[in-house]
Amino acid sequence: MHTTLWIAAGLLAAVALVGGISKTFVSKEELSRHRGGEWTRNASARMVKTLGILELLAAVGLILPAVLGIAPVLVPVTALCWVVLMVGAMATHGRLRQFHLVALNAVYLALAVFVFWGRTFVQPFA
Repeated sequence: MHTTLWIAAGLLAAVALVGGISKTFVSKEELSRHRGGEWTRNASARMVKTLGILELLAAVGLILPAVLGIAPVLVPVTALCWVVLMVGAMATHGRLRQFHLVALNAVYLALAVFVFWGRTFVQPFA
């Protein structure tokens, strides 16, 4: 179970890192031209960058506390925050009728719930 939880957290961290880098360092206008980025047309550049920074923090929070052994309780807390972020992403993509992205976000949400549950109740870090 420990290995499975690490794999799930690693996958989520990779997703968060890629999404965070793109939202933080790619212009809103460029993002809006790509499939799946249409939501940025109705968002401020500041909001897009803020979401990007939150995703970068999530990537760090899912891995680094456990690796360093410093406040590893932040791993399930970060996973729970990712759940909230994915609910918002699902609502946003649902409004735009991008149901393939809603499904993808649901997978990320399920992984985050799994990490939260696993690191809170099954195999928390000592």
